[in-house]
This record gives sequence, structure tokens and C-alpha cells, in this order.
Amino acid sequence: MAFEGLSSKLQEITRKLKGKVRITESDLKDMLREVKLALLEADVNYLIVKEFINLVQEKALGQDVLKSLTPGQQVIKIVKDELVELLGGQESKINFTPNPPTVIMLVGLQGSGKTTTAGKLANLLRKQGKKPLLVACDIYRPAAIKQLQVVGAQLNIPVFSNEQSKDVVHIAKQAMSVAISKLNDIVILDTAGRLHIDEELMQELKNVKVNVKPHEILLVVDSMTGQDAVNVAKSFNENLGIDGVILTKLDGDTRGGAALSVKKVTGKPIKFAATGEKLSDIEVFHPDRMAQRILGMGDVLSIIEKAEESFDLEEAEKLEKQLKKKELDLNDYLVQLRQMKKMGSFSSLLKMIPGMNKFGDIKVDDKEFVRIEAMICSMTAEERRNPRILNGNRRARIARR
Repeated sequence: MAFEGLSSKLQEITRKLKGKVRITESDLKDMLREVKLALLEADVNYLIVKEFINLVQEKALGQDVLKSLTPGQQVIKIVKDELVELLGGQESKINFTPNPPTVIMLVGLQGSGKTTTAGKLANLLRKQGKKPLLVACDIYRPAAIKQLQVVGAQLNIPVFSNEQSKDVVHIAKQAMSVAISKLNDIVILDTAGRLHIDEELMQELKNVKVNVKPHEILLVVDSMTGQDAVNVAKSFNENLGIDGVILTKLDGDTRGGAALSVKKVTGKPIKFAATGEKLSDIEVFHPDRMAQRILGMGDVLSIIEKAEESFDLEEAEKLEKQLKKKELDLNDYLVQLRQMKKMGSFSSLLKMIPGMNKFGDIKVDDKEFVRIEAMICSMTAEERRNPRILNGNRRARIARR
């Protein structure tokens, strides 16, 4: 997961400060040196690191520790506040037009995950009550249109394409007419990318921008490309003028420096983060919550939001009644297991719980839960209701299935 290296280093730094009654200049100097190295190792831009360290030093130098806090907590609060500012300060939302449809144009290099992200974003917006239309504007990459159609079919979200036309502006305008006639209030344009930034790519995107006038131009950035991601963001912003960034592959083995640099370099907010391979694995980017995750403080609010989205209220009330009567069986366990799976991987959920970072990198094999589900589904109705009857012969039958 992104930031794991940086997170563990910053937490180790705060542990070293425990027991001190005052943050001396020497303590601060040593701590800031380690913070600086941790940020640089995480692939954060050097100039940004330098400015970040100066701000922390200015706020922390000579400060008495608050009565309710230890010195380590005081320093980490200052670091957290500066991290939040570095990541954008506050959540940045999509600017929906009062006269729909709202047009969102996704741009970026080839391989950044635009097409999958288009589906993820459409799925997220649909959960917010919107009616999205996906538009295949990548007429160059082989099977790009087919890929978007497959994503749309998996989500049951309509996809507009015109494989006969090679005019992207014409395709986008056609899509607008279809969206208006079908009452789609969101139009998401999946544009073409290149292996590198070139004049031809930018000109095509500029033509779409001038003729279609998208309300949001969101740059899709692969966070695993490190500093290259920042350079890409800077170039797209200078040439096209973006409104925000979507970071993809934050679940990968990445140092996370792109997330800590892109807002400062471009001045544009990170609006969404893709955190996994599933089409539901995208979330609104909250700078304060991300800073808490980096510093090992957990992210309880995100857990609550995932639970509210995934858990069925009627099922929860039914479970509560059965708990009071002590009537839980394997059918209830199976329902809960399936609802938990909707919230994402168990490893990612554990990392959002405050204090779990103390136990190191906890990895849970989600395939084990698939096996448990398969075992329960192989049981008879009576066996699920009354597991006590599972003798050797019954277990052997279930195992064979």
C-alpha cells in the first residue's frame, strides 16, 4: 500500500521523542533530518520537502508541549497539519453544472488507467444519485472502445461509441445529444492517451475542450510512476489546464511521493483516489484522512462510510435481534461475510483502524474468506442452521465439494 515506508519512518521518529518534556532545537534538528530523508525516500519533490521542513521547524521550534500531549504527539500534530496542507487542505468536489449534463473529460498518458477509472468514477457518481453516460473517445488504442463497453456492461452503465468516426470532437458532440435525449446528467469522456506527452495529443484534447466545453478536466495519474507522475501533471496543466487529479494504483507497492507533490506543483487538487482493482475501489480524496493514514492514526470515518454503503439496514436490524436471542447461525455469518467483502480487502480495512500500525504490515489473504464462503455454501440448510450436527462424514462430504 502507498505510504507504508513513509508511514513507518514517521511513526518511528515520534516514538524517539517520547519522555521529553520540551522539544529542544537539537531534538527538532535531528527529527527534521529524519523526516526529510523519509520524504525524499518516498519520492517527494526536493523543493517541496525543503519548504515542508522549514514550515514544520518554524512552528515547532521552542514550543512548549501542550499539557494534554506528549512531545511526540505535539510534533506529529504539527507534521500532520502540514501534511494536510500539502495534500490539498480540504476535500475538493466535482463542480456539477445547474444545467445538466455535467461533462467530465478524463485525460492522461496511456497506461495510467483512464478507461477503468472512467467506469469507477461513473459507478461512484451513480451511487450519489447521478445517471452517467460513458463515452469512448479513444479511437487509437486497439480494443479501447471494447474495453470501455465491457466495463460499462459490468456496471450496467450505458456507453456511447461511434467506431465509424475518427473525429473525436464529433463523437463527443454526438454523445452530448444522446445524453440530453436519455436524461443522463453526467457525461464522462474517456479520451486517448500516448506513451509520452506530444503536440498531437495536446492539440486533440484542446480541440475537445474548445468545442465541448467540459465542466471538469481530470488528469488520471499512475501513482506508481513516482516523480514522473508529477512531471506529467505539470505538463498537462500548463498545456491544457486541468481542474483536478485522480490518483490510480494507490494500493500498489508505491512510495506515494506523487500524492504529496502533485497538488503543490500544479496547484490543482487531488479529487479521487483509486485504491484497488475492483470497479468499486475508488474514493473521494480527503487530505486530512490521508494524512492520518500516513501517520498511523487510522481512518475511522472512511470505515464508517464504507459500512453505511455496504451494509443492509434491514439485515443489520435482523442480526441485532438474533444476537439478543443468541440465535446466530452460519447463514447469518455468510450474510455478514458477503457484506464485509463489499467494503474492500480486509488488509486495507485493518490499516484504517487506529493503532493497528503497531503490529506492522498486517496482510490478510482474502482468498481464505472465499474458501470459507464456499464451505458454507456446500452445506445443507440444516447444517447451516445447526453446525453441531457436522460429524466426520458430513465434513468429508463438504470437503469433497
